Amino acid sequence: MTTISRKAVVCAILAIAFAGHAFPKDRGVMNTSTSPYVKLRNVDIDAVKWTNGFWADKFELCHKVMLPNLWGILNDREVCHAYANFRIAAGLQKGDFKGTFWHDGDFYKSLEAMAYVYAMTKDGKLAALMDEAISVIAKAQREDGYIHTPTLLGYRGQTQPYQNLHNHELYCMGHLMTAACIHYRATGKSSFLDIAKETGDHLYKVFMPRDPKLAHFGFNPSNIMGAVELYRTTGDRKYLDLAKTFVDMRGSGPRAKPGETGGTDLNQTRVPLRKETEAVGHAVTANYLYSGATDVYAETGEEALLRALERIWRNVTYQKMSVTGAVGAFRNGLSSRRDPVHEAYGREYQLPNRMAYNETCANIANAMWNWRMLAISGDAAFADVMEMVLYNSALSGIGLDGKNFFYSNVLRRWDDKSLFSQDLPTRSSYIDSFCCPPNIIRTIASVHAWAYSISDKAVWVNLYGSSVLETELSDGSKLKLTQITNYPWDGKVRITLDSPPKDEFAVMLRIPGWAKGAIVSVNGKRIGDDLAAGKYAEISRRWSVGDRIELDLPLPVQLIEAHPSVEELRNQVAVQRGPIVYCLESPDLPEGVRCSEVVIPSSIKLEPVHKEDLLGGIMVLEGKARVVRQGDWTGRLYRELLRDKPQTIPIRLIPYYAWSNRGLSEMTVWMPLDRQ
Repeated sequence: MTTISRKAVVCAILAIAFAGHAFPKDRGVMNTSTSPYVKLRNVDIDAVKWTNGFWADKFELCHKVMLPNLWGILNDREVCHAYANFRIAAGLQKGDFKGTFWHDGDFYKSLEAMAYVYAMTKDGKLAALMDEAISVIAKAQREDGYIHTPTLLGYRGQTQPYQNLHNHELYCMGHLMTAACIHYRATGKSSFLDIAKETGDHLYKVFMPRDPKLAHFGFNPSNIMGAVELYRTTGDRKYLDLAKTFVDMRGSGPRAKPGETGGTDLNQTRVPLRKETEAVGHAVTANYLYSGATDVYAETGEEALLRALERIWRNVTYQKMSVTGAVGAFRNGLSSRRDPVHEAYGREYQLPNRMAYNETCANIANAMWNWRMLAISGDAAFADVMEMVLYNSALSGIGLDGKNFFYSNVLRRWDDKSLFSQDLPTRSSYIDSFCCPPNIIRTIASVHAWAYSISDKAVWVNLYGSSVLETELSDGSKLKLTQITNYPWDGKVRITLDSPPKDEFAVMLRIPGWAKGAIVSVNGKRIGDDLAAGKYAEISRRWSVGDRIELDLPLPVQLIEAHPSVEELRNQVAVQRGPIVYCLESPDLPEGVRCSEVVIPSSIKLEPVHKEDLLGGIMVLEGKARVVRQGDWTGRLYRELLRDKPQTIPIRLIPYYAWSNRGLSEMTVWMPLDRQ
């Protein structure tokens, strides 16, 4: 009798047209239907549909342009080689590994984005592409469940697993587990989930019980989120135990010796997370760690973990975060404990402009973390940060055409000189470190599932945008509502209860922190005279079909100043309207005027004007500012102050996310302030 390997059987099954399994009960972005320590539970991936407006347009562009373009890049061996690496590892073609150690993760994130869009569109082409790719991944996976194409293909002579934490094995496998769970919830097929379970089983055998030699292992810990999601999807407790062990490992080993890479702030391994007091190290690895640890708390309720996360969140939000929600301000820096760090959280109040790094992935991870903190707390402060990132430092990572990208997100650009690695004067169609493009695309593909949450007897409106929600409350009662709004350009929101539960329940409306003076009415009758900004407003009653809630969020133009300890921002202001941070870009200035010469009067009147034919349709801010000419600085570093009289000029500000879509330009978010 011929012996057939288990892997061969799996691959043979995958070659069939996947009959699929029944859908699990909960199919959300985070499967928190049974998580005991969350206050807000997710809705299903397809429970919310954008109908028109800002996010509907982004989702449509994602489906029609972003994903096809992304898939083309992944399949172009002359450009990316990500898919080719799997095909080579699977024995389907010849060649050598090309790309970065984290290239597999880029591919998994792309499949995750496809799964989100498929859940909403049932696009058969996406289903076929995912089926094909999953069958290749299954063939590439080793018998023991290990999968990492650089190691499988001997990239740079490394053929043994877990020899170098910078190989990003756990990062890639973490994204595999997450993408597989989303694919299962979106399609009902277990093909990808079976691969993820084998991966999870392999990791459990390697890391459980904890090997002291691997105390520092894993540079970028997306594996924690992946393991928790695998537990939530399968119900197998060992994956949660694995995730908890990954959290426990950080900072559990001795301090590194000179020349070693373990036990440093770079990857948050110097200090155990439960004892940490500040955000340190590489900002992406940090925010993925905090996100994963929040997932672990949602399942375990460990108070020490929660207290640490709250401490770190306050440090980030009040001392280390840009006005756009961006984090990781430095390409290279030192932690407060003097460890060298790249893509770094700096020290308190170190927030540069032109030298700002603010990697797109770090910013997105900040939103992911805040989404999780919102779920466990119900505190609108986390939703405010999440929204700030989504509209500003996340969206700035992708061009309006959906095909060009930024890796870093500077706050000021004076010329075409690249100041550090991955700093680009204009967006690029391909970035060698390709982690950010699929990350922002999967975020755009899934943000609808962040818009609403549910709790016992309540639906929570986290994000505003024209949409339809069809879900059920925890008691099983059905709920359907329709939201109509032109947010973020207009603050008027109308919510109609199309199919409310029979019993009394609450609609929780988020009142953003900037929305002072918000008012709400039900069926034309105003209720509540003092809606607190930065909180959820509760409207609890027995509802009838057709009941209408109208929320009016003021959208004043605000001049924003920074804490006086931020030296780079002294006597400068940024401009914000609603959730949108604005910037000054040179194409909108009179000829011959530079962005660096514009001064904002404290009394400036900036009027919002909608420009349908500009940058995809945006709300600009127009007003009059002053120009202080710089003169000739050739051959000089210092000079006597010029006392030229300022001129008055018209200016136009555009949303920060929309800059660098009109060729090479100057840009600044922060501008000098004239207090007279």
